Amino acid sequence: MTGMLNHLVIVPILLPLISGAVMLLLAERRRVLKGAIGIASTFALLIVAIILMRQADMTPPGSGVTTYQLGNWPAPFGIVLVLDRLSALMLVLTSVLGIASLLYSLARWHRAGPRFHTIFQLQLMGLNGAFLTGDLFNLFVFFEVLLAASYGLVLHGDGIVRVRAGLSYIAINLTGSFLFLIGASLAYGVTGTLNMADLAARVPTLSAGDAALFAAAAAILGTAFLMKAGTWPLNFWLPTTYAAASAPAAAMFAIMSKLGIYVILRLWTLVFGPQAGPLAEFGSDWLLLGGMLTILFGTIGVLASQTLSRLAGCSVLISSGTLIAALGTGGGEVIGATLFYLVSSTLGIAALFLLVELVERIRDPGADVLAVTMEAYGEGDDEDGLADEIGIAIPATIATLGGSFVACTLLLAGLPPFSGFIAKFAMMAAMLKTDGTAVQASTWMLIGLLIVSGLATLIAMTRSGISSFWARMDDSIPRVRIIEMTPVLALLLLALGLTIAGGPAMRYMEATTQALQTPRGYITGVLSAEAAEGRSRP
Repeated sequence: MTGMLNHLVIVPILLPLISGAVMLLLAERRRVLKGAIGIASTFALLIVAIILMRQADMTPPGSGVTTYQLGNWPAPFGIVLVLDRLSALMLVLTSVLGIASLLYSLARWHRAGPRFHTIFQLQLMGLNGAFLTGDLFNLFVFFEVLLAASYGLVLHGDGIVRVRAGLSYIAINLTGSFLFLIGASLAYGVTGTLNMADLAARVPTLSAGDAALFAAAAAILGTAFLMKAGTWPLNFWLPTTYAAASAPAAAMFAIMSKLGIYVILRLWTLVFGPQAGPLAEFGSDWLLLGGMLTILFGTIGVLASQTLSRLAGCSVLISSGTLIAALGTGGGEVIGATLFYLVSSTLGIAALFLLVELVERIRDPGADVLAVTMEAYGEGDDEDGLADEIGIAIPATIATLGGSFVACTLLLAGLPPFSGFIAKFAMMAAMLKTDGTAVQASTWMLIGLLIVSGLATLIAMTRSGISSFWARMDDSIPRVRIIEMTPVLALLLLALGLTIAGGPAMRYMEATTQALQTPRGYITGVLSAEAAEGRSRP
């Protein structure tokens, strides 16, 4: 990259930081202006992310990465930002969810509390920085930035339920940050560096004693990341918190749970690849076991959920568990399909969180109880009453909400024609592809859990859909604004677009996997990066 393009790598961090600071200076009553600035900034962020993705895709897999040295200090001594296919993919996904959530919030949520737009931009800044950073110390810094912003988003609005869930969320994340700090400190004490590329270069040369200490540091770091990803048994907080948060905040949190998985994938393939010697594929068995238990926990939670918001929160657990377990299998082709599933499930869960609030507007307070009563006692089976309903047109609002709900159901359950089906099918096909050896029992168990979790999601969503759209006590039509419905439809259309463009999308994921499995290009690209043209090194 040359000229101005060389500086685009830092734009995803600077743009939300500057726009958030500008909006902080504006009076709180100027929400329209703040909303306009936020939308313009986030759309610009999406454009920059797409340009960076195209730039990353032009680089042959495993041949190198694009780096940006802050202050022109070389790695591993200075702060370095690293762009490759994986980080570019996460930047685009974050920007898409940011636009959808921000548009949705303009209907009413941005007026529910102070400084919403500034907090939202800081959330984007922290996420983008975490995806781009090349060392653990700045990863910790960006983690704290996005967590501090997420505290404000969780507590945005009012209600004792939201406050109680927010306090639990703050406590669990402070614990995770404490573990992160301990693990990073121990890793630095053993290796003398926190730069990810430098760590990957030094780990194979560690003595047996230092390797054991580094494994302990990696285990502590992994615990912190898995906690943020919602892995069992450290996920008790997630469904409650996500269910209590406002709709736009919960939609953004769909990508936050994937951040922990991103870091695990990045470090696991970079530091614990085949070149790591005795530490190669460290913790893969624990990832597989933890992921399967998380899928099982989320499946039970989905079936037991009595509200749509909690069902959506438990769907996050199924998604996280699937990703973690698939990574634990260690297969290259599995990782490519897993990345496809990451994008698909994140879009579906974000759309569901936005849709939940709209669907709740047509739900009667006793809809779930009424549905059970009608089924148990046969109430509502009056043929005369049924005859009266024949020929009555379905209102456009109900039809749109119902169609979107069906689309979310198919997407999260992994049924065609949406991308969730392609992702799950590709993962299972890759797991069953062996070099003539028998498929392991753990692989069969994981495939069984994937099928059962999809069936449970279908059952739970169908049950909720019946109680929401059929067990209604009146014929009132809820008020749904276009600005609220548009983000939901856009996310679902993107998921459908992944199905239509499944070939190019899967090729991108496979190229990303190939680059992850050949970390030499990443290591060399970061450690041998030259000073930027036209800038002198201090």
